[in-house]
Amino acid sequence: MAPSVWFITGASNGFGLLLCLKAAKAGHKVIGSMRSKTKSADAVQQIESAGGQVVELDLNESKESITQKVKAVGPIDYLVNNAGFFILGAVEQVTAEEAQLQMQTNFFGPLYVTQAALEGMRSRRSGTVVNLSSIAAKDPQPTSGMYAASKAALESVSESLAAEVAPFNISVLIVEPGAFRTNFLAAYSEPAGALPADYEGTTVSQVRGYFAANDGKQAGDPQKGVDRIYEALVGEGLAGALKGKVLRLVIGPDALRRNRKINDKFLADLALSEEVALSTDFD
Repeated sequence: MAPSVWFITGASNGFGLLLCLKAAKAGHKVIGSMRSKTKSADAVQQIESAGGQVVELDLNESKESITQKVKAVGPIDYLVNNAGFFILGAVEQVTAEEAQLQMQTNFFGPLYVTQAALEGMRSRRSGTVVNLSSIAAKDPQPTSGMYAASKAALESVSESLAAEVAPFNISVLIVEPGAFRTNFLAAYSEPAGALPADYEGTTVSQVRGYFAANDGKQAGDPQKGVDRIYEALVGEGLAGALKGKVLRLVIGPDALRRNRKINDKFLADLALSEEVALSTDFD
């Protein structure tokens, strides 16, 4: 049986790099993408030493450029949209340009990559699309509004996509991690504009301080997180039984707790508003 082809974005560090190494060492053909091979020379060396390949791809490129680079890879069996970044700041202080950059990198870039890969998957009637989201998509915290919005958009389009491509034997998996000890927090971006003075002492300043101080202290082990993702995709190991059975893979005890809390709140709101919801049809 020929090895599967994996195309993984954001391969310079964190989940992307570890998943490249995991899949390559398992005998799959792996192509990892990153913005600059020069700036990420160590990651390039690790991936190539494991038998993988690396291509340069910036999700802020034009759709035409992204499409051309993805199609140049050839047939893709597993597409993993992992690349992204985090704007840490209050919604009010984010500029239009910063909001657009957040959405371009975390939503439109993955959208264009997926669109480019789908034609080949449809023709072969086979393929898997994996979109790395975040618990923030379900449970946004103060200062994470733009990031949460970009991931919520990615989740919504993934749900629709899953129904659209199921007839072609293409599966979609949304991965919802909690806090893992990657460089995610270290690489956050702050808005250029100052935080208005009114926010000092509020939850915005408190949560911003928490995020900044929590780098390197996250409870999640990135290797274990990647192991669970890989297992759920290929159908082996602890998470193997989930293959083809779940649309969302929640990883991390914190993500599980927060999902349950937000779901309980939603169900409570639904129960409270039931009479109102039922009152709006024509008589």
